[in-house]
Amino acid sequence: PDAWWVACFVVDQRHRTSAVATALLFAATDHAQAQGVSCLEGHPVDVDALEADRVSGSALFTGTMRTFIAGGFAEVGRTYPSRPVMRRAF
Repeated sequence: PDAWWVACFVVDQRHRTSAVATALLFAATDHAQAQGVSCLEGHPVDVDALEADRVSGSALFTGTMRTFIAGGFAEVGRTYPSRPVMRRAF
């Protein structure tokens, strides 16, 4: 009942390769932990599981699986082959 969810990231196109989303996820993790939640979850895109050769930035608004792994999250399930559910328990 005290789980929080990372819904999306909004990063200006000029800064999408600058690890801004990673910094935002780390800040969200710190804030959630400070608020006493039991876990933080997200529903990013597993880019490696996509069939498209190129992925538009608008398709990645929920973040990438790599970003969540870098933030200490673990996969706990999938809703679609390219859509893992990631969780970080505190």
